[in-house]
Amino acid sequence: MDISSEMIHALLPVFLLGTLGVSATLLGLLEGVAEATAQIVKLFSGLLSDRFGSRKVLALVGYGIAALVKPLFPLAESATAVFVARIADRVGKGIRGAPRDALVADITPLELRGAAFGLRQSLDTVGAFMGPLVAVGLMIFYADNVRTVLWFACFPALLAVAILAFGIAEPKQLMQPSRKPGLNFTTARLLGVNFWLVTVLAAFFMLARFSEAFLIIKASEVGLPERYTPLVLVLMSIVYSITSYPVGVLSDMVGRRGLLLFGMLVLLVADAVLGYSTSVNSMFVGVAVWGLHMGLTQGLLSAMVADTAPSDLRGTAFGIFNLVTGIVALAASALAGYLWDTQGSLATFMAGGAFTLLAIFLFPFVKIQEK
Repeated sequence: MDISSEMIHALLPVFLLGTLGVSATLLGLLEGVAEATAQIVKLFSGLLSDRFGSRKVLALVGYGIAALVKPLFPLAESATAVFVARIADRVGKGIRGAPRDALVADITPLELRGAAFGLRQSLDTVGAFMGPLVAVGLMIFYADNVRTVLWFACFPALLAVAILAFGIAEPKQLMQPSRKPGLNFTTARLLGVNFWLVTVLAAFFMLARFSEAFLIIKASEVGLPERYTPLVLVLMSIVYSITSYPVGVLSDMVGRRGLLLFGMLVLLVADAVLGYSTSVNSMFVGVAVWGLHMGLTQGLLSAMVADTAPSDLRGTAFGIFNLVTGIVALAASALAGYLWDTQGSLATFMAGGAFTLLAIFLFPFVKIQEK
């Protein structure tokens, strides 16, 4: 599914700005709303997976929706049509996300939890760099015909649904829920202080994490030909994939807080490099550093949610966590687009750096007890 989604994601900024003529502000708003939608839906899917004691059914519905809407992208004739398709695709992602992450935590030994989420993140990211790589090859073969390439994204999505439907069995011992969570203060209290501290810390950090679509626009700005812009996501995802699993393994041995703080510092460097990049080479260095920060942080945050949430409320916990960070991501991407249109790329990345410094400043005050 990631191969399919990232083929589209890698070409969508070029398709919207070049073919359909939208602004960077609208692109940022679209990306922010789309990702926030996915996170909002995760809240309800995670809660339902706890209430019914089943993860696979909801995951299958989510993957199925994402596969069904893929043809809408090459058929789109307006920004509105792309917006509808993108939102529907993210709804599918939202439905499957929290149950899938909860299932990873359910079946993984505590002492290997960091490794498990690091591996899951690495494997996700393999699809994330294979998708843009396939997109580049097809763009070359089909002489930059974006619509034709977008059609090819439908096939791996259908394959993903088939694998989940026929190849994965949910463990029977996880099918009996012990509590019935809801959107209320009782559930919020049961999730515990440590979970909420992780969520608050992640929210401040996400202010600096606007959409990777802006990395692609930066590549175009410094002169990378349109057909090669998906290589930006390829490089970022390769670094992301290579680092996620080792970082997860290391976090099981030395703890997660120090590695997470290091990841924040790396994002600060990435913002500086990208903001001042004036050549393709320096831009690619910044993209690689951005990928490194992703590998250092994303799997760790998921593992920290699993560490701090009660086992029978993990779906709800992942749903709430993703809702909060998704709302922040909407604001971050919308602000990034506005700054790009009004002040330029340097101001956008410098704002990201400023928010990263804020998260680093707050880090010592967030006392999270690690298991």
